[in-house]
Amino acid sequence: MALVGNGAELEADEDIFEDALETLSMPSRVDMATSSQHFSSFDTKQASGQHRTSNMKRSLSTKVDLRSGLEECTMALNLFLSNKFTDALELLRPWAKESMYHALGYSTIVVLQAVMTFEQQDIQNGISAMKDALQTCQKYRKKCTVVESFSSLLSRGSLEQLTEEEMHAEICYAECLLQKAALTFVQDENMINFIKGGLKIRTSYQIYKECLSILHVIQKNKVEQQFFYEFEGGVKLGIGAFNLMLSLLPARIIRLLEFIGFSGNRELGILQLREGALGRSMRSPLCCLTILAFHTYISLILGTGEVNVVEAERLLEPYLQQFPNGSLMLFYHGRIELLKGNVKEAQEIFRKCISVQEEWKQFHHLCYWELMWIFVFQQNWREAYYYSDLLCKESKWSKATYVFLKAAILSMLPEEDVVATKEDVVALFRQVDGLKQRIAGKSIPTEKFAVRKARRYSPSLPAPVKLILPALEMMYVWNGFPLVSKRKDLSENLLVTVEKAEADLQSENSSDYSVDDECLVKLLKGCCLKNLQRPLQAELCFNHVVQSEKLLKYDHYLVPFTLFELAFLYKNQGEIDKAIKVLETARNNYKDYSLESRLHFRIQAALHLWKKSSSD
Repeated sequence: MALVGNGAELEADEDIFEDALETLSMPSRVDMATSSQHFSSFDTKQASGQHRTSNMKRSLSTKVDLRSGLEECTMALNLFLSNKFTDALELLRPWAKESMYHALGYSTIVVLQAVMTFEQQDIQNGISAMKDALQTCQKYRKKCTVVESFSSLLSRGSLEQLTEEEMHAEICYAECLLQKAALTFVQDENMINFIKGGLKIRTSYQIYKECLSILHVIQKNKVEQQFFYEFEGGVKLGIGAFNLMLSLLPARIIRLLEFIGFSGNRELGILQLREGALGRSMRSPLCCLTILAFHTYISLILGTGEVNVVEAERLLEPYLQQFPNGSLMLFYHGRIELLKGNVKEAQEIFRKCISVQEEWKQFHHLCYWELMWIFVFQQNWREAYYYSDLLCKESKWSKATYVFLKAAILSMLPEEDVVATKEDVVALFRQVDGLKQRIAGKSIPTEKFAVRKARRYSPSLPAPVKLILPALEMMYVWNGFPLVSKRKDLSENLLVTVEKAEADLQSENSSDYSVDDECLVKLLKGCCLKNLQRPLQAELCFNHVVQSEKLLKYDHYLVPFTLFELAFLYKNQGEIDKAIKVLETARNNYKDYSLESRLHFRIQAALHLWKKSSSD
């Protein structure tokens, strides 16, 4: 049983071995740093001034009780959400090796910094801090003999024997283990690190399941505990996040994970997180921000694009009032406005988010990414280029993607405007292949896609073969068309651009890429027509791509992705059964194409929603 097993032995065993999905999307990484509800009791100046006093008062003793740990971690969270990142670290650092909550808070901020910078030294610092945090949490966990550990596997009676402090140690240990696993994945690309990361995730999941059992026992027996609501918040966060994230995975992966003990129930996950967000736990904001990440990012990139903006706005409102200049809150505020179609408002909010702090430039990079896409949607190519250039220069997350996007955006400009930038578009495309990276031993799917597209500019070819509408193709890949569907004017302007490219193609001499380019244009045109509520014309475009399947030479991803769009068209017309059949065709009849895993995530999300509505 993971709950009462010897954590030190587990760490020793795992150290013998030394892993995105696409990830966590950018905002999911940000969310890992925030966890508190008590913040309403403290203002930022009070927290900033009090932490030195609290450390001085405790200088005669190394024992930090549970109350003090929770209170000071809450104060640090308040500082973090107020953009006082260094102050938050300094508050937690002195007791990070003595208090489980100081250890959790301190290491979480260090890990967040590592994931955002992607610097190897920061990653090493994060792994070191998390290893120390695990050791600190281990000191507070229940100690068992081998016999006791074996007996606990046979009986759940031991669940009631934990002290309140030991219960909290389990939750903190599970959180630390999960974060260390994430860093293990990005540390190196060898298989041993992949195994280590997988083991940590499984152990963390098992601990959360055991803690849920403890929670049920306490609720059933009505046991009085001073900080029960904090333990409950930790359980809801862990169980909710695991269920929500696992439910996103394609069906074939879910079946494999269920075989080794994992399970994912989306409704349960959202319910647990919602209850946690509405509670008074220190982790309530993290529950809230996890749901926000799901609604504003994950549902769009790895889901159907149908977003619950109402709930997202309602959840964010109290935190936005409490931290009106907090970078994290402003970022999500901008995302929600963008999802509502309020492009100018979102643009101003992201710019404000950049201006409110200089300490963590990585928050700026998130906003640069958003602003770049806002200007792509508006076809303001000069401004889009400006932000793509900033990303290339400052961010290390995905250099290959940034450089490809920069070149793609420049390709949309008139030649004289490109000359004014002093950029060489062909040279930029040729850089892409050398910039790709690997995480968990795997290439990043969007980088692989960029590398394949950039091959048309390879020096081995007699001459570069110009890409057609590359910026709009990347907009499609990142599921940007549902965002502009709220704005008829933007969709109409995009359609004009696509139809001009379509006319240009017809007047050009044919090449090896002609059919692929024609099908790409038809897919983009169909998406514009779908946004403009012209389903019959959109269906003609989509069918043209599907019927051209055997003529495609390079962009084989176009057919299964087009089937996905066609299914949505049928669903919007009320033909749910027909839509489901088309989705299953896209899932089962195609493989080994670019961005396959991303499409499978979207198909899984659509099938989950549509089969449920069909049965209802």
